Amino acid sequence: MSVPPADTDTGGGSRARHASVTVERMSTERAAAHTPDNERPDDVLARFHGVIPAGGTGTRLWPLSRAAAPKFLHDLTGSGSTLIRATYDRLRPLCDGRTMVVTGVVHRRAVLEQLPEIEDLNLVLESEPKDSGAAIGLAAAILHRRDPRIIMGSFAADQVIAPVEVFQDAVREAIHTAARGYIVTIGIKPTHASTGFGYIRAGEPLAVDGAPSAHAVIEFVEKPSQDVADGYIESGNYSWNAGMFVAPVDLMLKHLSANEPELYAGLTEIAEAWDTPRRVEVARRVWPTLPKIAIDYAVAEPAAAAGDVAMIPGEFSWDDVGDFAAIGRLNPAEENSELTVMGEGARVFSENASGIVVSDTKRVIALIGIDDVVIVDTPDALLVTTKEHAQEVKTAVERLRASGDTDVL
Repeated sequence: MSVPPADTDTGGGSRARHASVTVERMSTERAAAHTPDNERPDDVLARFHGVIPAGGTGTRLWPLSRAAAPKFLHDLTGSGSTLIRATYDRLRPLCDGRTMVVTGVVHRRAVLEQLPEIEDLNLVLESEPKDSGAAIGLAAAILHRRDPRIIMGSFAADQVIAPVEVFQDAVREAIHTAARGYIVTIGIKPTHASTGFGYIRAGEPLAVDGAPSAHAVIEFVEKPSQDVADGYIESGNYSWNAGMFVAPVDLMLKHLSANEPELYAGLTEIAEAWDTPRRVEVARRVWPTLPKIAIDYAVAEPAAAAGDVAMIPGEFSWDDVGDFAAIGRLNPAEENSELTVMGEGARVFSENASGIVVSDTKRVIALIGIDDVVIVDTPDALLVTTKEHAQEVKTAVERLRASGDTDVL
């Protein structure tokens, strides 16, 4: 999986492999096991619980995004809402308060300030990053202990989506499809042949009541070369993998158990203690011992090989805000200007200049005769690059870390 970018813990990963699985069921058994004949469509939707993995630091957005204040805690769209708040609000009509957030312990206070509705038992805190397999897997295990018939939907905290209503319609289709015994991903219709995203190869349409656009998934594929990406777009059978998953919690855990038994055992131990006074003690002891793996490799890819994955096409606009060039797309320049300026009280003078300026200081920034520049000014760090090289900011962060300059990270 490649979306969100590999520097986040909510959906990235670097290993490419296909684990074998033993989960085999006929389609009739699948439906009978998950959707009783007398269950109404509204009852299916009532089983849905949202999960928001909020991890990673967004290193390509440094120095704005940092370990203590990652990108999901920022308003990067000029909407007045942070990314995590917007994610919660998109899910709220579907969940009616049934939402769980998985984030780092250092972000507890900031998350609660932005999402005061979250109850303590629905705020899952990671003592250290363990990638999306542990984060999403623990949410599934906790929800399964509460009700094994829950359908969960995992949506990263750092994505920008519009129109919201179209997204919600796609999630409803995903819920109905999941109720028939599938792990469902929402694939994004590609706007260009990107080499920065993973892809989903769609198969035949599925006959699912309430989900007319559901398709089988043949496979997930990693970030391709440019030639391969061009072929994907030309074929029309591939969608971007945005890391959105809707699934019955029991099916999610069956695949996790089959492919990552050590991870499954540890998550089960934490989940069994979660709604008891032993929660903190068990989580502190077990979490550091868990293996690190992305949910794609732990569950999604082997489940697709077993025929257990379906896809709903996402006909909405989507952006993972992967770098400062994305911020420029999401925050158009003012009329009669080619320069996007962000930051309360930013003091920017420009003449024949274009690009993006993000200012968190009162320093005057003057740009004269420069194109496609990216300037990010914070009290203790200054970034100067171009849109073309925006993806390379991550490299600068890695070098700063290697040199010991972690005070600005």
